[in-house]
Amino acid sequence: MLKNYFKIAIAVLKRRKFFTFISLFGISFTLTILMVVTSFADKMFGPNYPDNKRDRSLYVIEHEEFDDKTQGMNKGPMSFYFLNHYAASMKTPAKVAISSMFTFTNTYVNNKKISISLKFANADYWDVLDYQFLEGRPFTKQQIDNAEKVAVISEDTRRDYFGDIPSVVGKYIEADNVKYRVLGVVKDVPATLFTLYADIYLPYTVSKNDYRNKDFGGNYSAILMGNSKDDLPKMKNEFANVISRISMKDKQFNHLYCYADSYFNTLVRTMAGRKENSGMATFVVIISIFVFLFLLLPTLNLVNINITRIMERSSEIGVRKAFGASSKTLVYQFIIENIILTFLGGLIGVVLSVIVIKIINGANLIAHLELTLNFTVLFYSLLTCIFFGLLSGVYPAWRMSRLNVVTALKA
Repeated sequence: MLKNYFKIAIAVLKRRKFFTFISLFGISFTLTILMVVTSFADKMFGPNYPDNKRDRSLYVIEHEEFDDKTQGMNKGPMSFYFLNHYAASMKTPAKVAISSMFTFTNTYVNNKKISISLKFANADYWDVLDYQFLEGRPFTKQQIDNAEKVAVISEDTRRDYFGDIPSVVGKYIEADNVKYRVLGVVKDVPATLFTLYADIYLPYTVSKNDYRNKDFGGNYSAILMGNSKDDLPKMKNEFANVISRISMKDKQFNHLYCYADSYFNTLVRTMAGRKENSGMATFVVIISIFVFLFLLLPTLNLVNINITRIMERSSEIGVRKAFGASSKTLVYQFIIENIILTFLGGLIGVVLSVIVIKIINGANLIAHLELTLNFTVLFYSLLTCIFFGLLSGVYPAWRMSRLNVVTALKA
């Protein structure tokens, strides 16, 4: 019986080519957008190179100083002193990576200007992050303490500055009018990882900005890495206790807010949170509404198209009812047809997703970002397609089952 339903469904889809095209386009387009967006999200929020230890790490990206009287506020990254004095002194973390946000500068090679980004970091940075060294090694704590002018550069910078020579370790690169000796070359980092991306990594002690400045605000962030994921609650509580004990006496602001969160929670807090509010509730509501509306529109489109298809098949339904077909049989057949349609749309959507992702990767729209299909999301997306296929087919099928035989034959 199911085989016959399948044959009838394919025949109907071939016969109503326009409706079939509109339905398939709506389903496949929706799935393609969903897959491409989740691919971006996976690269943004998932544990990817070089930040592979997110399951046992907490992130301190920004702080907020606030004054009750004036309602004044200072919000943003922190100073090196703040993170080194308060975060790096904690007992629970195994390592604390401290690094600056990248800043742009120019360098020149053969009278050609190259725009590069600089990042300053401590020694633990190379232990917490899993940078892939194509040659050489990172700078050490001793070299940092000695304020040696040494650098680790990216693969792109190596090619742009030095060309295709066999090795660049030991050679010098000029940045911001200072010459640095190259210690190593690392694989490029996607620009979407804004706290890790850079072209040149330098010891924080060679920064032109005073890293001993005791102001809370600055240009640095930190990653607290535990020995295991079981350390996360302890690190979070310890950091909260450390921050709560900081005196705001003689400061411009009388409240300090700073949190150690998971990477995802940190980004949500940065985008939607303020003070004690993590922003998670707001984020969930916004995303839920977006997903609901995004999936609701193609579902309503399918419902309307299916109703139109039913009305055009009124005479067929009337004949089948006249020859003894039950309403249950007709409803079952129509739902099977709709599931087949949505499943075909889902398969087309997968193919389109692969093509679009290849085009985006080939266009290099975001530096060093290599999108891939998330197969877990793909599986659930196909299940969602089948679910909405059922949902969009129930009401039209019910309408079809209610058609009177005489009325249907007259249509």
